[in-house]
Amino acid sequence: MTVIASLLAGLVFGLGLLMSGMANPAKVLGFLDLAGHWDPSLAFVMGGAIAVGVVAFALAGRRTASLLGAEMRLPSARHVDRRLVAGSVLFGIGWGIAGFCPGPGLVSLGMGEVKALVFVAAMLAGMGVFELFERRASC
Repeated sequence: MTVIASLLAGLVFGLGLLMSGMANPAKVLGFLDLAGHWDPSLAFVMGGAIAVGVVAFALAGRRTASLLGAEMRLPSARHVDRRLVAGSVLFGIGWGIAGFCPGPGLVSLGMGEVKALVFVAAMLAGMGVFELFERRASC
């Protein structure tokens, strides 16, 4: 049942990204272009996502198990540190350059977009470099 629920959640997420335009780098870059021809439509998408997320996390915080019976493991960290800020800045730079973030990048890759292939390859390489640094730091 967990696999089916995961598949359905992924399909709904992917369809939402497609319908909202988040999988279209030109639309995303238009949203990020505050000094030029700004397209505010994705602000409504993000606002809707934040509203759903706030309600979902509030409900999840009251539960000890998910609807499918898995243990609830919500984030416990509440502080902002240098690593969080640096990672956020790098994420934003990558998003502004490519017009993709991980979810829409994978959706676009599934649609056969060549730019998405380059983005996903670079994203995986970056994740690999991070893992190497983390392993060296923990030794």
